[in-house]
Amino acid sequence: RDRAGQPGDPNLVRLANEYLPLAFSRRHGDPSRPWNRFAIRVRDDQGNPRLSYEGNWRDIFQNWEALCRSFPGYLPSVIAKFLNASTAEGFNPYRITSEGIDWEVPEPENPWSGIGYWGDHQIVYLYRLLAVQEAHHPGLLAAQLGSAAHTFADVPYRLVPFEQLLADPKATVNYDLAAERAAATRVSDLGTDGKLLVDGDGHIVHVSLLEKLLIPALAKLSNFVPRGGIWMNTQRPEWNDANNALVGYGLSMVTLAHLRRYLQFLSDLVSDVGEPQSVSGDVVAWVNAVVDILESRASLIDAPLIDDRDRARLLGDLGRAYDTYRSRLYTAGPSQPQPFDAATALRLCRIAIAHLDDAIRAARRPDGLFHSYNLLGLSEDGAAASVEHLPPMLEGQVALIGSGLLDAEAVVALVESMYDSDLYRPDVDSFLLYPARSRPPFVERNLVPAESVDNNPLLVALLDADADRIIVRDVEGRYRFDADFRNAGDLDAALDELAGTPLGPLVVEHRERTQALFESVFDHHRFTGRSSTIYAYEGIGSVYWHMVAKLLLAIQECILGAGDHEQGARARLIELYDRVRGGLGFNRSAAQYGAFPTDPYSHTPAHAGAQQPGMTGQVKEELLARWAELGLTIADGAIRFTPTMLSEREFRTEPGELDYLDVANRPQRCPVGAGSAAFTLCQVPVIVPTVLVVVVVVVATSGRSTGGPSTGPHPSSFSTAAGR
Repeated sequence: RDRAGQPGDPNLVRLANEYLPLAFSRRHGDPSRPWNRFAIRVRDDQGNPRLSYEGNWRDIFQNWEALCRSFPGYLPSVIAKFLNASTAEGFNPYRITSEGIDWEVPEPENPWSGIGYWGDHQIVYLYRLLAVQEAHHPGLLAAQLGSAAHTFADVPYRLVPFEQLLADPKATVNYDLAAERAAATRVSDLGTDGKLLVDGDGHIVHVSLLEKLLIPALAKLSNFVPRGGIWMNTQRPEWNDANNALVGYGLSMVTLAHLRRYLQFLSDLVSDVGEPQSVSGDVVAWVNAVVDILESRASLIDAPLIDDRDRARLLGDLGRAYDTYRSRLYTAGPSQPQPFDAATALRLCRIAIAHLDDAIRAARRPDGLFHSYNLLGLSEDGAAASVEHLPPMLEGQVALIGSGLLDAEAVVALVESMYDSDLYRPDVDSFLLYPARSRPPFVERNLVPAESVDNNPLLVALLDADADRIIVRDVEGRYRFDADFRNAGDLDAALDELAGTPLGPLVVEHRERTQALFESVFDHHRFTGRSSTIYAYEGIGSVYWHMVAKLLLAIQECILGAGDHEQGARARLIELYDRVRGGLGFNRSAAQYGAFPTDPYSHTPAHAGAQQPGMTGQVKEELLARWAELGLTIADGAIRFTPTMLSEREFRTEPGELDYLDVANRPQRCPVGAGSAAFTLCQVPVIVPTVLVVVVVVVATSGRSTGGPSTGPHPSSFSTAAGR
């Protein structure tokens, strides 16, 4: 990377920064999904090792986060790959490969097909990668903020204008065939670099690190709904696939909580930057617009009540500012860079955090939990925007714990409330994704109240004509909508057909009433997907073990971040951490778990044991949480031995040996005495005695050892008998 910067060619710098000598991929557990089709090729035709990886964006980056704890030198490349795969609108494609990126294309004949920008974990994944980089190499990111070695993915999606988005939030992305053809032409000339954004002269656009960090935050803030969440309107779901039907009218407090943490990190990063940085002119205008809008509405923060019209005005102003930026981007292409005062970025972070904190405080429920996902209601003229709450979800509690707003005592109260709530499932001593709900039997669905039919002249006329269109009477005399209707669009199409018949005047007069009746019967506006319809995967009554592992990690991070004045709350959090840990599979018996408890499983539905074994996301969170359990953290560029969470059960009761591969990948073995624990860090063995004295000894492969008293506010020793 250092040598690539010497010729001054930004393309060479970018390619060197992105290079990752990896030979494996992340295969999603459900290969039936079209975006999971990819190959794992670790050898070429001659049997030689082949450097090649590919996988869907979400899963590959979550694996790389864990991988980088063992290979932190890869972090700059992983971050570069992440940022260079994002678009100028602030989103990511769906697939990452060693050759570049891929996006979804329209396939009208394929019922699985869809296009759109996935919002899943974009902000939190980026935050976590940046935070780990800062912990290992403090100051490196700040020093690179002005480096113009980053580019944009040129995905041929075009987000519709804001007014059109208001009219139909479920149809918000157009596929630009001309842009796709242009990219294909560039690929034939340049290779996969042809999928990157170019300027009017056909040169790949390069921008600064600061610009790449600002844009995803701006995209989310431009969809901020006060005391509601971040509007999910790019046709693809949040991480929680089980709620993927919320796209369009869904509001995510999960993304809002992650955004708050990200903005706090960005604020810390730019706080000491004195010189102006290079940022594209249109992005500068976008930043200034968002700052002005949020500052002008500061009176909404901590207001006793936010009026629906005030909410709509703020949403509209932010949305139109984003619309202005996109319109210029789509018509004129990327703008020229100009000096940007980092103090403005600091203003953005501070006022945005104040608004997000207000939304988080307002999200607290009477039972002590927090709202996770909400629904946006828009008046017909768009002048009013209401917020309707959905039932609580585990994902929301995890995100709020990790937001950085709650202190240790507040986290204790939240986790204790979770154990007292319907999220808790006593038989497995763990948490559901959402409280179990009852579904009516099949024949009890799609029942239209007789009174509503009798009061609708159009429906009465259809029944009298025995038309069997739109409304039918079943053998028991009950009314039902046409069983072929999939959604309100099918109803509208049927009404359009009737408009040209003698019933046309009734259609005109009673269309809205019929549409409203259809919605009241099916309640599609509140439909969340499989979380409310099926009894497996992440469905009704299911424990999803990856999210439980995320809860574990979030509590651990709160424990490690607790101040000296929060000793009591920290001790209680450690107890709660152990209880959450105790509910995970390997602490269960085979009978309790319903499977081999040492294997990671996807989920445990209410009617069966653990299901779908494999390398689930749970493994990633477990790897991340394990270090601190062993008394090791990394911060400020240093390895820290911190026994805060080190438990007596970690130490051997009799002598043993540690087998490991050293840094040269040679098998090694070292003795581990009774009363000691052993593990490896970056392939270096670490031996921890029961009584920790403040001495660190480093032994080289030659046998030469160095060491001495360590520094810092650590006790000279600690007793595991005391608990911690």
